[in-house]
Amino acid sequence: MNMLDLIIIGGGPIGIACALEAKKRGLNYLIIEKGPIVNSLFNYPINMQFFSSSEKLEIDGVPFISKEAKPKRNEALEYYRRIVTTNDLNIHLFEKVISVEKQEQLFTIKTEKQTHTTSFVIVATGFYDIPNNIGVPGEQLPKVSHYYKDPHFYAKQKLAVIGASNSAVDAALECYRKGAEVTMIVRGSEIGKRVKYWVRPDIINRIEEGSIKAYYNASVTEISEDKITVNTPEGKHILDNDYVLALTGYTPNFEFLKSMGVNLSNDEKLYPEYNKETMESNVSNLYLAGVICGGMDTHVWFIENSRIHATMIMESIHSKIT
Repeated sequence: MNMLDLIIIGGGPIGIACALEAKKRGLNYLIIEKGPIVNSLFNYPINMQFFSSSEKLEIDGVPFISKEAKPKRNEALEYYRRIVTTNDLNIHLFEKVISVEKQEQLFTIKTEKQTHTTSFVIVATGFYDIPNNIGVPGEQLPKVSHYYKDPHFYAKQKLAVIGASNSAVDAALECYRKGAEVTMIVRGSEIGKRVKYWVRPDIINRIEEGSIKAYYNASVTEISEDKITVNTPEGKHILDNDYVLALTGYTPNFEFLKSMGVNLSNDEKLYPEYNKETMESNVSNLYLAGVICGGMDTHVWFIENSRIHATMIMESIHSKIT
């Protein structure tokens, strides 16, 4: 049994920021991350470019220098990796948390590899692990993916992209430019308003000129080995298809939060209960940090506006132990 002052669940940018603050205050802390350093960012598309500028992604005042004003995935991976290694942060990688239980004033955290005991817990697990399924026959076929990595894979293929957010638009444009025959299936009447402002005109122009086919106010109702069925206001269309990218968003692990005793709002938003001044949840000494604080509104919290959570949380913990 490994006794610690603080365990941080999640080794993304906000989890790293929390660890830096804990180290400054001399706490015996540990980050537990189920994948590599900044696992979610690692699983982003290979050519992904952030909406935020590099200075807004900085943590602990460490300068983030990028080639362009808005950095790309590989630059972010290098930046956060260097922070972890240069500061010799205490982090366990590829170690998944199985359960968190509280008895009296201590938490017992069981992972795939060992058991830890700690006085304080920070949950900074993000939201990228559980995709929003579209719930149609054929969704489990190997040709369907909820994650997009590299456009080269889809060259010369008939590709359907479901969604109209940043990830869907980036995938559609990149794959089209690598030679895929791209069709977008959009639930609403237009491309999403929150799509990156320098990308949105590009996708609209490609659709208007016919380079990318788009069905609006539409939904996929069935997926087969070589076709998809799309319902539109004009009727049903059966399209030849090789691959489907269902980029319809992701959901925080609400079951994990509930298993720890965190209350969720009684509506579709599923906001977790926490003190907005300290980030402490309704479970004493268990804190929430980053995008997970937004429930289903995963667009509310980003690195740039949630990095302050690290300082808020550590001030609260410090006040309890001094």
